[in-house]
Amino acid sequence: MPKPYSQDLRDRVIDAVRKGAMSRRAAARRYEISESVAIKWLERVERDGSRAPVGHGGHRASKLMPHREFLEAARSEKSDITLQALCDRLLSERDVKADTSMMSRFFRRIGVTLKKRPWSRASRIART
Repeated sequence: MPKPYSQDLRDRVIDAVRKGAMSRRAAARRYEISESVAIKWLERVERDGSRAPVGHGGHRASKLMPHREFLEAARSEKSDITLQALCDRLLSERDVKADTSMMSRFFRRIGVTLKKRPWSRASRIART
């Protein structure tokens, strides 16, 4: 992901437009940035008064984490419960909508995996 432009460049573009020396588009051409970036920077200064870059990226917390105890208890009640059944139960009892891929990522993150069959040594004579 690209890094934000330097604060010095932001300040120069914003000051050039604010002093009335040039338009937003002219400032963008002068400082070799895209016109849309210059327009967005100045709109943000007018709206919020902030010249700082907007944060981007980062980790988004799982919405299932507050329901961890509930999900682990439901799984321990019935060890062979499907992810879809857990999603349905979460929706009916806690009014939280989740899909199977979200549920799978959640269990993987907390270290719970389900092996469909026990591990066995690979066969030497037959394809496994």
